[in-house]
Amino acid sequence: MAGNKSYTIVEYFGGDDGYRCGYCKNEKGNFSHGMWSHTMTVQDYQDLIDRGWRRSGKYVYKPIMNKTCCPQYTIRCHALKFQPSKSHKKILKKISKFISKGELPKGQDDGEPMDSVCEEACPGEPDKVCQSEVKCAASIDIQKEVAECPAIAEVQKEVADAAPADSEASRKEPVSVTDARTTATAPKPGVGADASRPPCRKAKDLRKERRLQKEQMRQDADGVSSSPSPAQTNQPKPLEDFISDSLPDNSSHCLEVRLVPVSLEDPQFAATYEQSAALYARYQMAIHGDDPSECSESEFRRFLCDSPLEAEYSPDGPEMGYGSFHQQYWLDGRIVAVGVIDILPTCVSSVYLYYHPDFASLSLGSYSALREIAFTRQLQKQSPKLSFYYLGFYIHSCPKMRYKGQYRPSDLLCPETFVWVPIERCVPHLENSRYARFNQDPDAGDARVLKDVGRALVLYRRTVMPYAAYTRKRKGPTDETEVQQYAGLVGQDCAERILLYRA
Repeated sequence: MAGNKSYTIVEYFGGDDGYRCGYCKNEKGNFSHGMWSHTMTVQDYQDLIDRGWRRSGKYVYKPIMNKTCCPQYTIRCHALKFQPSKSHKKILKKISKFISKGELPKGQDDGEPMDSVCEEACPGEPDKVCQSEVKCAASIDIQKEVAECPAIAEVQKEVADAAPADSEASRKEPVSVTDARTTATAPKPGVGADASRPPCRKAKDLRKERRLQKEQMRQDADGVSSSPSPAQTNQPKPLEDFISDSLPDNSSHCLEVRLVPVSLEDPQFAATYEQSAALYARYQMAIHGDDPSECSESEFRRFLCDSPLEAEYSPDGPEMGYGSFHQQYWLDGRIVAVGVIDILPTCVSSVYLYYHPDFASLSLGSYSALREIAFTRQLQKQSPKLSFYYLGFYIHSCPKMRYKGQYRPSDLLCPETFVWVPIERCVPHLENSRYARFNQDPDAGDARVLKDVGRALVLYRRTVMPYAAYTRKRKGPTDETEVQQYAGLVGQDCAERILLYRA
């Protein structure tokens, strides 16, 4: 961890104004609370997304679930237990066919966009952000204030005590994983009741037989004569094997995935910045119909490169550290897709995906999600607590966004008690009502609510202090209602760690 230098500074905005909804297109139906984050620790962001918050650049927002037109429920997938569905396997086979033979499927993708539909529904924060930047100067100035503040040592000790857990091994992902593919010839099925023909056989049995034949051939090649045990044959094929199968050797194309930290100080990120920004603009205009002014280089930087997360490292964490990263998909030496992710103490969080429009038919949204789940599993081998994959928001009222529920097993976050509930138990409630409480215990409440708002930390005139001390020092109208609302939204842990900036 970053140790004594870890802290979070935010400015809170209320959620009274309605914005245009990116899902149902209601002009004033989207309601969210918002915070501008000057800097943020990965543990604080982990705690915030576990209370329904989400970031867009440095702006962190939380939908007002019982008020907004399209409630957005935080969804997470249990990466270690994930098994690809038939549709996922179909996508991996489609990728394999393209890489091996160079054949692009006709038509568009399968309607599973792991992309900006979610972000379109984010409230229009730029005006507020501009005001906040003028009001409290640059982030680096605030950081300097905190560093010089005499009271910060005690606050930093609290932050260090709440240090996040682990994470994983290295990730500059393998370029092309080879696959020795062998095809066995299936016997012809019987027709009707003709006894001279072999009986009809189920496709499932044929696939099983081919799999056994393939395993036997591999063992023979290795000089192993023993047949596989029943436990081996009944074990489902892991996701990693399906991905490897989709990247055959000696192919028409070569696909490579590279992980780079989001920092212009990183040579690889800096060297690919212009290419990545151009790809983003092309994607936004072709796929989402954006005007060129809406996907400029500055907008790209604000949305997908500016991150409040400070890079942090831990001895038992991932080699690349925690923070914000771009996973670049390189095809034959050029970037064709970029997945933006955050690596946090207990999860990999998907932020965005953009890709070259020429490859829309490859279902790259779903493919990148499968790769990110496999990446999460890779990280977990060294960091046991890093075992979840967050897909952003699940919006049941928007049919296009229900595809996220296909990554099973998965949970939705209860909007009232902030406990995780299996999605199978949540969907029946969402069929009856757009807004639903998933925790069926009527007596359960928010276990992490801050009961004493006086304990919330405030950064006021270059001094860190509890809100109770701030109210005694401050002259002018009270802002207790706003601070109470903020403290309730971020919860006890964050309210007692995060510095709420007050001018």
